[in-house]
Amino acid sequence: KAAERGTFSHLLAVLHHQKDGSAAVPWQHICTVQSRFGICDSLRSAEAVLAFEYGYATTMPKVLVIWEAQFGDFVNGAQAIIDQFIASAEFKWDRWSGLVMLLPHGYEGAGPEHSSCRIERFLELCGNNNMQVVNPSTAAQVFHMYRRQMKRSFRKPLIVPTPKSMLRTPTSSLEDIYEGSAFIGMRDDPRFVPGQGDRSGVKRVLLCSGKIYHELDARRELIERSDTAVIRIEQIYPFHNELLQQIVDQYPKGVSIEYVQEETYNAGAWRFVSGKVQSELGWERPKYIGRARSAAPATGSKNQHKIEQERILTEAIGAKPDEAKQDKEVAAARA
Repeated sequence: KAAERGTFSHLLAVLHHQKDGSAAVPWQHICTVQSRFGICDSLRSAEAVLAFEYGYATTMPKVLVIWEAQFGDFVNGAQAIIDQFIASAEFKWDRWSGLVMLLPHGYEGAGPEHSSCRIERFLELCGNNNMQVVNPSTAAQVFHMYRRQMKRSFRKPLIVPTPKSMLRTPTSSLEDIYEGSAFIGMRDDPRFVPGQGDRSGVKRVLLCSGKIYHELDARRELIERSDTAVIRIEQIYPFHNELLQQIVDQYPKGVSIEYVQEETYNAGAWRFVSGKVQSELGWERPKYIGRARSAAPATGSKNQHKIEQERILTEAIGAKPDEAKQDKEVAAARA
């Protein structure tokens, strides 16, 4: 009953009456004319269920088929289906599929088996425009991602790392959803869009993907740093070289380009992105900011996780203000 009862806060799909046991699905009654919404509980075999969902998506191209792992790491058990079908079927057999894979991914102190969907493995399988790897940073982007998936005249598998912590973080307004028109593959820093901020003082441009953006932005606001811009790579593959170049060209020449990620050095999108900007844009290799190389995706210690995450934010943006010093300054100001 994982899907029905809402293992994740965004999956409160089926309501059960406590006395008579009857069920109601609110999503089936949004308006008088709508598409059918179905939610299915399944056995806990990633390989078997993913294979079924792939086949269903292949034979029903007008249906938005979404498969979600309880944690992104659990997709490891279905690697054969990903390699043999999802990533390569179009190239081998000209068989299209619009299957969406939601893979909870994000460094939130949950441990090595509950942090990483192994983005690097999917990126290693990318070629011939065979699928999409998207790491959206706002709710509006998620909406436009789904809409684009169905409105296109072709079908491609869609791989989506989905941080759980962002389910409880407001990232968009309703206006962002119904006034927006498209999914944006590369997002410029909203602090420096025309009319919002002065780009002339920017000395560093950080590239990142996913939820780490919100942590970087919060730290930047906390210490009032204005010389650092943060660009979000929302779609990692296919990689939008020209769009990234256009965004960076708006900043002063000679800015330091750096890449920030939560994942370890030998994981995440770092190697893929750095290779792209070097080979296709002719850039120097961006400076890496992230966790050290590791055999495991993440530490098993909550305290160690906090230390590592703080180190990343400190190197990328700056250290938190000393709380004791702050208290003294506040007391002095009040006196």
